[in-house]
Amino acid sequence: MFQQFQNDDDALEAISALTPSILPRVERATEDRLGTVRLAAVVVTFNRLHQIQRTVRRLLDEPCDRIVVVDNGSSDGTYDWLRSLNDPRVHAIAAPGNLGGAGGFELGLRKAVELFNPEWLVIMDDDARPEPGCFTQFLEKDTTGWDAVSAAVYLKDGRICEMNRPTINPFWHLPTFCRTAVKSLVGKSRVGFHISDEAYKAGPVEIDATSFVGLFLSRETIQKAGYPDGSLFIYGDDVLYTLGLRKSGMRIGFLPDLKFEHDFNRTYNGDASLCNPIWKAYYTARNMLLVYRFAAGILFWPAFFFILLKWLSAGRHYGEVRRTYYKMVWHGVKDGLIGKRSRPHSEVTSLASAL
Repeated sequence: MFQQFQNDDDALEAISALTPSILPRVERATEDRLGTVRLAAVVVTFNRLHQIQRTVRRLLDEPCDRIVVVDNGSSDGTYDWLRSLNDPRVHAIAAPGNLGGAGGFELGLRKAVELFNPEWLVIMDDDARPEPGCFTQFLEKDTTGWDAVSAAVYLKDGRICEMNRPTINPFWHLPTFCRTAVKSLVGKSRVGFHISDEAYKAGPVEIDATSFVGLFLSRETIQKAGYPDGSLFIYGDDVLYTLGLRKSGMRIGFLPDLKFEHDFNRTYNGDASLCNPIWKAYYTARNMLLVYRFAAGILFWPAFFFILLKWLSAGRHYGEVRRTYYKMVWHGVKDGLIGKRSRPHSEVTSLASAL
């Protein structure tokens, strides 16, 4: 019987205990039917049927042995469409509620490893997909020396996707720190610690952090490092996880000839993206403080006051919901400073809707 949860928070608390016995809606194929699993894709989707259809079809055209799709409780027919696919490579997981992107990736990676034990896994959002030939190139590469590999992510029009641009942690590299400090004086701190446009035309570059779009993880890496933290719900789970890989001594390579497309429509400049719905301001504040504390170490407090000032200044863009924005930032900052990751999502949304 499919286990029922009363709400999304119960589902999030149960994620680490999920087993095949309470997820009978996982479509499975025996190992001897398809042989050794070299590469498995993990995709998380929520109410974007048109996007997941494009992504799955693209993945089916690639040499991908398994395609694990976590449906975060969609109401647009996503799960029914996934189950209708007559291809043993596709395995649909109906998440027990909306776990957020972070929870969905943790669940998807856990189930992919548990069911198929692939040599490599690659993760992506439902609106992101490999460019034709990407997986063939990856499987032909000598990945010796890399514990994880990050692809170059582009928008549909060919521009670099800024939200997926890998980074060098400025607090671990003095030249990067100095460059970031100088750029921050003219409001361009991102330029200081994100890899340059030139890196997209060069050979492999070692990086410290990257997004969960086009990130390849080896089986050994997951065995050593574990899984991303699903309790974060949204935002920052990718950066914290990849920074954790680097801090433990693993190497992440940015390989620009591996290309992904991100069908991302909103304008993104890394600094002035508004939180909509407004409850997202809580996760932005809380999770980014967790990231900054991990990345900055003893330099966290000087960085904290600069970050807080930027968030407070952003309130002027929120008009009638400015007070709600400040309230969500306050709760996010408070929880971020004490490391609290257990606030239920239902409570977060209630805070945002309360007068």
